[in-house]
Amino acid sequence: MTSAHDNSFENNFNKPWFATYQCYGISPNIHMPNKDTSLIDILEKTMQNHPNRIASLSMGRAFTYRELDLTSRTVAAYLQELGLVKGDKVAIMLPNVIQYAIVAIAVLRAGLILVNVNPLYTSRELEHQLQDADAKAIFILENFAHTYQAISPTLVEYVIMCRVGDMLGKVKGTLVNFGAKYIKKMVPDWQIKQFSWFSDVLKSNPALYQRPDLTLEDTALLQYTGGTTGVAKGAMLTHGNLIANILQIDALVDTSFTQEEREREHVILTALPLYHVFAFTICCLYVFRMGYTQLLIANPRDLDAMVKDINRYSLTFFIGINTLFNALVHHPKFREADFAKLKVTIAGGMSVNSNVAEEWHRITDTIIVEGYGLSECSPVVAFNPIRIEHFTGKIGIPASSTDVVLLDDDERPVALGERGEIAVKGPQVMKGYHNAPTETLTAFSKTGYFKTGDIGVMDDKGFIKLVDRKKEMILVSGFNVYPNEIEEVIMQHPDILECGVIGVPSDSSGEVPKVFAVRKNSQLTEQALLNYAKENLTGYKRPRKVEFVDSLPKSAVGKVLRKELRALEKKE
Repeated sequence: MTSAHDNSFENNFNKPWFATYQCYGISPNIHMPNKDTSLIDILEKTMQNHPNRIASLSMGRAFTYRELDLTSRTVAAYLQELGLVKGDKVAIMLPNVIQYAIVAIAVLRAGLILVNVNPLYTSRELEHQLQDADAKAIFILENFAHTYQAISPTLVEYVIMCRVGDMLGKVKGTLVNFGAKYIKKMVPDWQIKQFSWFSDVLKSNPALYQRPDLTLEDTALLQYTGGTTGVAKGAMLTHGNLIANILQIDALVDTSFTQEEREREHVILTALPLYHVFAFTICCLYVFRMGYTQLLIANPRDLDAMVKDINRYSLTFFIGINTLFNALVHHPKFREADFAKLKVTIAGGMSVNSNVAEEWHRITDTIIVEGYGLSECSPVVAFNPIRIEHFTGKIGIPASSTDVVLLDDDERPVALGERGEIAVKGPQVMKGYHNAPTETLTAFSKTGYFKTGDIGVMDDKGFIKLVDRKKEMILVSGFNVYPNEIEEVIMQHPDILECGVIGVPSDSSGEVPKVFAVRKNSQLTEQALLNYAKENLTGYKRPRKVEFVDSLPKSAVGKVLRKELRALEKKE
């Protein structure tokens, strides 16, 4: 495997997308800072240069960069006082609330490694991730404390409990917390013996903070992604990986702004969950590097509240996925919003339907610009130019300083216009999977390219179209779901003999998992099995359909053939 910072690409101009770079004014290369730089340098510069700007907007609360600087330094000092040292991992299990940014930056400032956790995880999923990461501390919203309660109390040394209203001011915060717990019943009962309240952590002394020595090569983030073995594995993303991706995103966005516009304050809708790497890098790291404002949407399912926020604040950036765009274009009040300042609409996670893209353009007068990325790539690999004249239906051209080749089954590059597995080399590519040397080795080609498992076709201008997936992954509303994990859960049901899981089309989420199962007990119903899955799998992983069969198609060695299950599904 070659170094993540291999510069051989910089001297290779025989790539079809270079002409497209030139056409749209995109710089072909990013310029990385010196090796002793970390995300702390990038973030502290913004907090010092723009103290009075708004960093986060949440539930009517405007949170400045000055406040972000002080609170993150305070929490960083607290973590250091606990005895946590460089390289220790801290999990963050929060929705899109102000505390998320405070904790994320605090963890980085303390020289620790951030572990993003989906707040909707079941206890089984949470336990695996915390155990695999060897997390020493976890910041968790009280709403999800019951999930943590069900796992071993000795798994994590320090539990810090956050409440929705912590950063909303004394009066409003108290009312919000009371309403969440006693009126809306959003906080199930829980009992955890040892924990600290986040509000008490904020009383720590920021003067005790000691700035750590970090480099581009130090790990900043463990971003968990589905695994072929059926359990999630953590992509180790370095400070250098994430800084590179910030600069690559900037190289694309920069083309749509004059220098004067670039230096203004801008608001970016942050409805996608920040624990997802797409939102984390763009809506958190990129936004804070630029001194912009994240408009936090804690509950993206509450479209009425989201549309009110969109009407209240003038958005410059809109980041979303097809599911969100589709819901909004059908919301009557969204059509009445003022989009005069909206300049950039970025989509990722899943393909955008062309009808949705057309309607979005008609309502907002902006073109949806699709991108493509993976947890292992920080995540951005490719993007359509921001100034593109029309919706392309493609994932775009490789990001600056990124080399993409399409490989056949023998890892040989295919010709333009031919199908091949998308493989990536660039400064944003992870250094490997945590505690998984074998999976790390097999993830890269012999020439050091990260193999994505996605099949694409590249045209003569360097634009890539996704056509298939080599991996048997299911894509649900932009989230990767691996059949192995669902099968493992279903097989633990006492009345199931064997099962196979595939993805089937869904109008709302792109795909949903479907289970083909052989029963031991013919009394078992579809609903009973779905309820069982609900207890053990987070929302997007849950099967939505079950079909009971007498037998499953298998290979000579007894492996369930999902390919034949997909063929069977198409016939029905």
